[in-house]
Amino acid sequence: MSKLIRFGVSIEDDLLENFDRLIHERNYSNRSEAIRDLIRNELIQARLQNVDEFCLGTITIIYDHHIGELTQILTSLQHEFSQNIISTLHVHLDHHNCLEVLAVKGRAKTVQLLANKLLAMKGVKHGKLVTTIET
Repeated sequence: MSKLIRFGVSIEDDLLENFDRLIHERNYSNRSEAIRDLIRNELIQARLQNVDEFCLGTITIIYDHHIGELTQILTSLQHEFSQNIISTLHVHLDHHNCLEVLAVKGRAKTVQLLANKLLAMKGVKHGKLVTTIET
């Protein structure tokens, strides 16, 4: 394990109050843990700007399966990107709507391309790509 190093931070009192509120809401045990998580997240986001970075993530979509050939098109697209899709979860929300979560891996540019194609389909009501990297 790495050696811990202490350092000081100067911060406005109102910003610190808001940060402390956030720490409490997210159940951090102390400021140090919260700051470490913020730093890790920013470092990961910076690495994900490199389109060749290997990433992991999820693509979540909600869609109306009664729209045209949407279900078949989604399945076909998933087969096209099968090397990037680890697993899928399909949930029937009601008579019209389905929720699908795809666990994905691959180069950031490929994962982003897959997400863009899924999210742009007619009948997909909402969706989001969330990515991270192994650290």
